[in-house]
Amino acid sequence: MGGQAAGPVPMQGHDFALWEKRIDAMMVLCGQKGLFTVDGLRRALEDMGEDAFEKHSYYERWIAAVNQNLLEAGVYSLEELATRMEAVAARGPTYAEAQDG
Repeated sequence: MGGQAAGPVPMQGHDFALWEKRIDAMMVLCGQKGLFTVDGLRRALEDMGEDAFEKHSYYERWIAAVNQNLLEAGVYSLEELATRMEAVAARGPTYAEAQDG
C-alpha cells in the first residue's frame, strides 16, 4: 500500500504470462477510449483493502480494478458478466481444450 515499507523491489526481468499481457493491453485500450481514468483505477485498487495486496498478484488486482471501473461506467452489467463467464467456463478449463470445442 502506498507509503508503507515493502522491502526491496526486485529489478530482474519478469516473463509475463499471456493473460497478464492481455490485461495490460485492455487497460491501455479502455483508457484510450475514455472508459476510466488513472484516478478511477487507483480508487478501485485502494478500495480492495490491504488484504488484496497480500492475496492477489499485480495483474489480478489490475483486472479487478478494470472490471470495477467498466461496471461503474455501464459498459456491462454484473448479469452480463456472469453470463459471459459461464459461456467461457463451458469451453473447458484450458486454452487448448477451449480451442477443440
